Amino acid sequence: MKVSRIAAAAAVSGTAVLALSSPALAHVSVQPEGAAAKGGYAVVDFKVPNERDNASTTKVEVNFPAEHPLSSVMPEPINGWDIKITKAKLDKPLEVHGRQITEAVTKVTWTAKSGGIKPGFFQKFPVNIGALPEDADELVFKAIQTYSNNEVVRWIEVQEGAEEPENPAPVLALSAAEEEGHHGSGSATAEPSDAPSDDADHAAAQTSATEEAASGDSSDTTARVLGIVGIVVGAAGVAYGVLAGRRRSA
Repeated sequence: MKVSRIAAAAAVSGTAVLALSSPALAHVSVQPEGAAAKGGYAVVDFKVPNERDNASTTKVEVNFPAEHPLSSVMPEPINGWDIKITKAKLDKPLEVHGRQITEAVTKVTWTAKSGGIKPGFFQKFPVNIGALPEDADELVFKAIQTYSNNEVVRWIEVQEGAEEPENPAPVLALSAAEEEGHHGSGSATAEPSDAPSDDADHAAAQTSATEEAASGDSSDTTARVLGIVGIVVGAAGVAYGVLAGRRRSA
């Protein structure tokens, strides 16, 4: 009886934990693939779960922060989804790698061609973004999720205290800035050419070939020695077997 009561209590507790944690797991969220360092570039995944049992998610809109405009936003193509990128003029141009950026992406919209995200499933929407701001610890992306029954859920609430809002907006945490020269491919600079001359290349190639030949000869010699040793050991074994047989006969 006591064991049954304990099992029942554990089941009730587990159900309560799942009931409390499920809403948090079902939120639209954003996570980087690797690091999202200040001043650098990152690939981030917008994870969209389907929270309905009788409808599919057919449209996802992600609004990019106006207070921290990004000069580069490149979504990854996804089978079964159309992607629309919306841009707008900036009040204050950005200077990125020595050039002026006068407009930035304000929204990316994914629309399902057919089916969408069915009940019980989720979908990731990868986007390559940058350059990430150096004067912020996080970026807030307000998202809108539309279902096949025309229901719209707005994930736009910003958490201000300890309590999480009912429909929180996806938040991307930014890590510390990386060292100089690791902010992405756009910041790479040409290094001075210290390449050897053709003669030096030829000499190096000959040296390498000689070393490889020597290595190959050494390997062949070793293999031959081992083969001879194997033959000798085998012959000794046969001889020993013959002698042993004769002694037993005697």
